[in-house]
Amino acid sequence: MTVIRIEHADDPRIDEFRSIRERDLVGRHGRFIAEGTVVLRMLAAAHKRGGEFLAEKILILENRLSGVAEILSEFPADVPVYVANSTVLDGIVGFHLHRGILAVGRRVREPSICELLASLPERALVAAAIGISNHDNIGSIFRNAAAFGVSAVLLDESCCDPLYRKALRVSVGAVLQVPYARGGTMQELVSGLFENGFAVWGLSPAGRTEIRKVQAAPRMALLTGSEGHGLPPELMEKIETAGIAQVPGLDSLNAATATGIALYQIASAQEII
Repeated sequence: MTVIRIEHADDPRIDEFRSIRERDLVGRHGRFIAEGTVVLRMLAAAHKRGGEFLAEKILILENRLSGVAEILSEFPADVPVYVANSTVLDGIVGFHLHRGILAVGRRVREPSICELLASLPERALVAAAIGISNHDNIGSIFRNAAAFGVSAVLLDESCCDPLYRKALRVSVGAVLQVPYARGGTMQELVSGLFENGFAVWGLSPAGRTEIRKVQAAPRMALLTGSEGHGLPPELMEKIETAGIAQVPGLDSLNAATATGIALYQIASAQEII
């Protein structure tokens, strides 16, 4: 590992880290910012697996360097590691960065939903998000998916990108671990699931079956809609629907929490966990 010291915030070698709050939203061209120790470790593991995610460069606060040296040693020698003091680092990123650990990664392969579904085993559980634009919910859904052995996460075109910095951070790196595909309409996503032999369940407070009574099938998919609007009524009429019992008069679970509970129940029924 060769460490390169950065003395000035305008050093062109670290342009990708500059003003990351604004750059996170536009013009990323497949690149993303990994932030924090856990996500850096997940990026190292993804890079070693090869195929989908690669690390391009790393920027570390100087007093954090020794603490992540073991993780940094997992990256290839040609991935540059830059180090800066807190004043320079804050000048680069545009705000005070408490974690002091950043990396630029790139998604080098983006499978389509059809490709991803065709690659799944005969026994599989898929989590699918429809119209979820909240970064926290998307990140948490990926974290739940990793915890409960989900084979893949599908996102329709109206969902936010899980590689947004906040979504990736909330997922604690699970976005780099769980296979996923994003794109296409809700109808295309659901049609792909049916064509690949999945029993499709929609999660809703008005679900016709309580989640504990859902019967296991070899291939199962759980669909979650956005908070407030939920899944469209026309979709709910075409698929099985499940709800989570709560005390009367309340509907207090957000999309990510409800998805986690439902995935746990379905994964248990499928004997994945």
